[in-house]
Amino acid sequence: MVSDKKLHRMDEIIDEFRMRVKDSDRRNVFADVFDDATLMALYELSRKGYIDALGGSFSTGKEANLFHAISKKDDISEIAVKIYLISTANFNAMKDYILGDPRFSGIKQSRKDIILAWTKKEFKNLKRAEEAGVRVPKPYITKRNILLMEFIGSDGIPMPQLKDVKLTPTEALHIYNMVLEYMHLLYSHAKLVHADLSEYNILVDVNTMEPVIIDMGQSVMTDHFHADKYLRRDVTNIARFFGKLNIPVNEEEMISMIKRNEEEDK
Repeated sequence: MVSDKKLHRMDEIIDEFRMRVKDSDRRNVFADVFDDATLMALYELSRKGYIDALGGSFSTGKEANLFHAISKKDDISEIAVKIYLISTANFNAMKDYILGDPRFSGIKQSRKDIILAWTKKEFKNLKRAEEAGVRVPKPYITKRNILLMEFIGSDGIPMPQLKDVKLTPTEALHIYNMVLEYMHLLYSHAKLVHADLSEYNILVDVNTMEPVIIDMGQSVMTDHFHADKYLRRDVTNIARFFGKLNIPVNEEEMISMIKRNEEEDK
């Protein structure tokens, strides 16, 4: 039983975060994003030292909004706060990517349960990708419908999506080769297929001209019943984009490169 004093303190915390967030972001997204449970989760993450100041949104979508924040942690400066929208996210589409994943067998199929599982799924996928050597936003912690991860950018300005970067022929070939290698590492080492890879879900670190793979909530294990279909879709998207940049691409050769075994890596 929660005491009246504790309930009063929780109300104060929620009100405090509500005002802080309203001051930092556009008011018209507030109701959809910052319900009481999300504000309490943000408070807990702040209490653990992960969030010192929450800034404005730098990406909005049907499934989630991304906010820039400053961390209290000594080894972390800027972070990205990804908040999945329980009220508006398309959880029916999400179910196709969660059902069949043994890591999430037995979860309830309500909207809230699917979205909370999706948040954990992206965290786990990012960890697997990072451990396999793929450049992704480093995941820090997840709580409820909130994922905290590395902010790919500087001073609140995110690195651009691949679709928005003007590339020389040399740079385009370099990034194509790196993306293909990351797809291989995901498949052969992390045992994952991105399942939504395109020029929209790849950032470019303009300081190093290296790609950064993002948005891995839908990524599936390679033994998922739709893994091959999703892989071919990813390959088609990447081939289409780089083909327009006059990079010679062959989808069957790309799939062979992605699926090559560890012996061929030596």
